[in-house]
Amino acid sequence: MNRPFREPRTNLAQLPPMTALRAFVAVAQHGSFIRAGEALHVTPAAIGQQIRQLEAHIGTQLFRRDRGQALEPTEVAQKLLPGLVEGFASILAAVDRLSESEEALPLRISVAPSFALKWLLPRLDRLRARHPEFDVRIATTTDLVDFSRDEADCAIRFGAGSYSGLHSEILLSDYVVPVCSPALLRGPFPLDDISRLPAHVLLHDDGAAIDASAPDWRTWLKTEHVEGIDLTRGPRFDQALMAIEAAIAGQGIALARSTLVSDDLANGRLIHPFGEPRKVLHSYHFVCRPHRLHTPRIQLFLNWLREEAAASAAAPGTAHAPDPRAQLSA
Repeated sequence: MNRPFREPRTNLAQLPPMTALRAFVAVAQHGSFIRAGEALHVTPAAIGQQIRQLEAHIGTQLFRRDRGQALEPTEVAQKLLPGLVEGFASILAAVDRLSESEEALPLRISVAPSFALKWLLPRLDRLRARHPEFDVRIATTTDLVDFSRDEADCAIRFGAGSYSGLHSEILLSDYVVPVCSPALLRGPFPLDDISRLPAHVLLHDDGAAIDASAPDWRTWLKTEHVEGIDLTRGPRFDQALMAIEAAIAGQGIALARSTLVSDDLANGRLIHPFGEPRKVLHSYHFVCRPHRLHTPRIQLFLNWLREEAAASAAAPGTAHAPDPRAQLSA
């Protein structure tokens, strides 16, 4: 006689606690509370409590506890164990499949426009050469990313590095330096000395209005003890990138963050005519959610970022050099 078909139970509220089921499988596989606790990174006392909780839920003893000997599963435990082992294996397989599908997707990176164009993008070809299968999707914004709402896996942000609830690590310290085109070294007022600054156009990055660490001519001139400069003259830009590009085009002299002009200084599109680099309060930081930090995609990208940041900070010819004026005599 055929037994009537019974649909599998799907009411999760009827399940015993998952921690108790895990503890049961670990004890059955390892033969003791101590070794099960080591496998699950909890104390033997916690394992014993979870086993008693499961026995109370089922209504029967699961292990015979003979003093001085390994725990022996009861007949009920032996019937229960294979299904749980298979169930946990299915759960792990489902998680692995999800992880594999996520790892195949492009890494979504949120970054400020100026940093993306002047530092990150020129280096991405080296990332592709090393990992041709690794794709990225870059979204530029000056807003702080909200990982609970925005579609971003990680971000590179300029700031103090204190982002509540997130993993944050410094990539690059930054300095403020005056920069201009080499063309401004020629003409009736060559810009090879700070005394000739009044004869040239100041290019302003208006980011200082919302960010106290942004390059600001008033603060820089005061630090350099320079007076008599009309700070109302010269074009103003709401993006650092535009002020830098105007300087490259020979339209005047700009104050810039060293990270954003390091490549332009190294290849001669810009020079640092005078003045000492001034370290700013903020730095560039890598940011992501803590539980995503050790995923393969983020680890691959972060390790590459660390290498590139270290090479950038140590590169000759940038504003980090001990004597930036040496560029003029090269």
